[in-house]
Amino acid sequence: MAFSESFLHEAIRLSREKMEAREGGPFAAVIVKNGELISRGWNCVTSENDPTAHGEVMAIRKACRKLGTFNLEGCEIYSSCEPCPMCMAAIYWARLDAVYFAGDMADAAKAGFDDRELYAEMARPWPARKIDMQQALQNEARAVFQAWEALPDKVPY
Repeated sequence: MAFSESFLHEAIRLSREKMEAREGGPFAAVIVKNGELISRGWNCVTSENDPTAHGEVMAIRKACRKLGTFNLEGCEIYSSCEPCPMCMAAIYWARLDAVYFAGDMADAAKAGFDDRELYAEMARPWPARKIDMQQALQNEARAVFQAWEALPDKVPY
């Protein structure tokens, strides 16, 4: 796999187009496999009232549907900006091979999309986070995990 400037140009172009159409923030991504553009995604947070509808997540969802799989090994993602923590987690879960991006975290922060506090929150132990978090019924949850482990026909992911 080799970096292709044309796919990064497409992600940037799409971010501007969809932002100007007022579909969401100035973010977009494309997913590529073997040099072929598989999917496009753009930020739809405000147009779909969905805080998870980031460009990378939307592109991952579309690529998975198109390819009929939840595993995007062999694919690369080109993003108009360095992915936020949620999008990076989705990229890892989808097992993409590479991430290429244009703008970075500082560029996004300057435009009002500052993820530094989220990074800091995630690094704190859960009892010290700003959102109240409580743990209960751990043994019941463990029993479900044990049942999963025992399934002979489970689909690991």
